[in-house]
Amino acid sequence: MKQKYGYVRVSSKDQNIDRQMAAMNMAGISVRKIFVDKLSGKDFNRPKYQKLVRRLKFGDELYIKSIDRLGRNYDEIIEQWHYLTRKKDIDIIVLDFPLLDTRNQINGITGKFIADLVLQILSYVAQIERENIHQRQMEGIKEAKKRGVHFGRPKQPLPDNFYEIAAAWQMSKISKREAARRLNISHTTFSRWLDYYLSNDAKTL
Repeated sequence: MKQKYGYVRVSSKDQNIDRQMAAMNMAGISVRKIFVDKLSGKDFNRPKYQKLVRRLKFGDELYIKSIDRLGRNYDEIIEQWHYLTRKKDIDIIVLDFPLLDTRNQINGITGKFIADLVLQILSYVAQIERENIHQRQMEGIKEAKKRGVHFGRPKQPLPDNFYEIAAAWQMSKISKREAARRLNISHTTFSRWLDYYLSNDAKTL
């Protein structure tokens, strides 16, 4: 008998999982079958995720709220997606993105085939965006240096979710003040961290 599982991820222990848990509840998933990681999505070496994968059996369904909860790197997401849908032979349902629902069929085309195509497109778009961000970074550094801006190492380590929030700011999804609020730091500190991030061509999402 097939089982329904949920996977919830946030980047740090102080981030809230309520929205994702509410989505799992709406999908009818038992709390006992929801696996939660409070870790960066930079790779799939997460204890609860690995435990979940070991639990999954043929025909089971895995629910996630959005594709970025599975991971940050589309190449790795695609590899993991293929492992789950082909090797483990389960269905994956991304609640915020109906095209990423492997149970569906459209005009005789299987949901797994459609999802594969969608993921390839998303991967291509993400790559283009990374290249655009890199270009903007280089242009920003060049202009900053012209103005005499000096870039120094932050006095404290950058938190794991800094890169995610910095990328959201770069794509104009949030303001600097909102980014600082999410990081629980001052607006000035966030600007200083950004200078270091841009000057060192830090990793993008």
